[in-house]
Parts: sequence; C-alpha cells; structure tokens
Amino acid sequence: MGETGKKVIVKFAPKGADSFYDEVKARVNAYFTDNNISHYSNSRMYWKTAAMLSMYFVPYALIVSGLGSINIVLFYLLWLVMGAGIVGIGTSIMHDSNHGAYSDNKALNNFLGSILNVIGGYAKNWRIQHNILHHTYTNIEGLDEDIEAGAVLRMSPEKPLRGFHRYQHIYAWFVYCIMNIYWVTVKDFKNLIGYHKNGLLVKQKISLGGAVTELILLKLLYVGYMVAIPILFSKMPWYHVVGGLLAMHVVAGLALACIFQPAHVIETSDYAKPDDKRKMENSWAVHQVLNTADFAQNNKLVSWFIGGLNFQIEHHLFPHICHVHYPEIARIVRSTATEHGIPYVAMPTFRSAIVAHGRMLRKLGRNENL
Repeated sequence: MGETGKKVIVKFAPKGADSFYDEVKARVNAYFTDNNISHYSNSRMYWKTAAMLSMYFVPYALIVSGLGSINIVLFYLLWLVMGAGIVGIGTSIMHDSNHGAYSDNKALNNFLGSILNVIGGYAKNWRIQHNILHHTYTNIEGLDEDIEAGAVLRMSPEKPLRGFHRYQHIYAWFVYCIMNIYWVTVKDFKNLIGYHKNGLLVKQKISLGGAVTELILLKLLYVGYMVAIPILFSKMPWYHVVGGLLAMHVVAGLALACIFQPAHVIETSDYAKPDDKRKMENSWAVHQVLNTADFAQNNKLVSWFIGGLNFQIEHHLFPHICHVHYPEIARIVRSTATEHGIPYVAMPTFRSAIVAHGRMLRKLGRNENL
C-alpha cells in the first residue's frame, strides 16, 4: 500500500510480437466465426438458468409456505438444496453476467448479475474483487483478494508464516465452511470501505455514502426474506430457521471454496512477484496460464453445475465468453500454449484438484519447497 492508501499497481511485460495471447485470441475468434455462433449464451444456458434459479427459489417457497415443515429432515434438506442453488446461481448465472458474458444486452447482464444481491452478496463489490483485482493480478500478494484470508490461512508464499499454519491443510476446510457466512455479514462492509480508500469504488460509479446506504438496505432485505419471513410462515421454531440458514451457507461456502481455490492455490502456480520497479517478468496472458489450472475437463456434470469453472484457464483468458463454450475452446488454448512452450495444467478429476489444493496448503503451511 502506498502513502495515500491506494494499492500499488504492477505492470505486466509487453506481450511482444507473435505473442501467445494474440495467436490464441485469433484462433478462438476464428472458431466462433467459422461455426457462425455467438460467444454469448445459448439455449442450453437458458434452460440451465431456469434450473439454477429453481434450485434456490422452489425450496424457499416450500419453506415459507409451511409445506417444507412436514418433518425436520425435509426442512433442513430444503435449506441444503438452497445452498447448492447459491453455488449454481453464483458460478453460472451471476458469474457470466457480471463478466458481460451472458448476453450482448448490457441491461440483461446487469439484471442477472444483480441476483448476487438477492442471495446475500453485493454485486458492485464482487465486480471489483473478482473482475478487476483477481482477474488482473491473479496470485499476486497484496492485490489478489482471492488468496487473502487474513492470518488464518496462508495461501501465498509471500504471506507471513505462523506456527498454526502447519495444520492449515486440516482446518482450512472448516474455515471454508464459514466463509459465506462471513461474506454476507461482515466482508461486504469491510471491502466497501477498503475499495473506497483505494480509489476503486469510483469504477462502479457510486459514492461511498450511496454504496453504504445501498448495501445496508440490501442486507436488511436479505434478513427480512431469509430470516423474518421463514420464522413467521414456515411453522418451525426460530432456532431451526436460523439453523437451516447456517446449514445453507456452510454448503455454499465449502463448495465455492472447493471450486475456486484448486484452480489457483496449487503446486504448479508460480506466484510471480514484481521487481523493484513493480514490473512483472511475464505478459498478463502468460501470467494467467502459469497461475491457473483446469480440472475434470471430461466431467460434463461438474462442468454443468459449476458454470464451467473447471475450465479456469479459458475463463481467465476469455472472461467475456459464456462458459458453455469453454470445453470447445479449451482444445485451442491447450494446443496454442503448448506451441509457445507455456505449461498448461489440467488435473484429470475434481477429486485430484481437491487433493492438489490440500497438498499445496500443507506446503505453504510448512514452507516446503517454495
């Protein structure tokens, strides 16, 4: 951080002549042109949107109608399904929309991206944290907030090593369970103030006062429809409503962490640092590939449910392309990266990705071979 409180921005190396990025962009663009298809969503995505929204709002309707209170097991099961719905909405609909990849209609993207506000988040904060910081400065300490977990977890070799990090590969999964709860209660307010100090809130065309007011109103709305209304109409005691809400967020938090973290916090990530002049050795595109990994590319169910984010390399290079196209363009990205001598990491299964992330947490916690 500089004296003004603004983040010190780094500069990536020029992409150079005959660059990997120019070539892979040209080949991917040719794929869409040659096949006469749009890089936005298609009919598959529309059906998927309906399915993901139903996964969240149908259980909610059953809960508040009292029909979900036939027995306690069904009641909690509905909350757990809603947790899966948060994951599906977040990784598929909201994610593509806030990247402008769902549609060529900006108003529709803004509308669908704002669904995040309904499921407990704040879209303006998310666009800063994810679109600007994470996608630009992937795995760069102090800039990429996706590898920032305070002192609890050490997800970067540049973070201070503490004694308890030795066990983080064991307790991290429990921390992930409460991350969504922290997000909807504290994190949005903390981030909002930080982004204002760092001059990033201006990019969302809103003042700090306006953003705080909007955020408070959204959180009150969330508490109203997710806590007050179920307590009043579900026919279940308040403590079971709160218990169901917590269970929903535990499912969402653990699942989202297990989707995003294995794509970046693994042994093959290079965690490159800027030099004394705040310059990076590699170009932005090469940096993205070196700090990102795919997994379970052949698992259609995984790809469907997590919004194609098992194709994280493709997503980081082409965030403006709807995820339904990632499996096709992955072949292009892999072959182009190979031709340019850039390692392309794709773990075979979701399980292998989780194991790789756990192994990296252990190494980071013990400073082994880093």
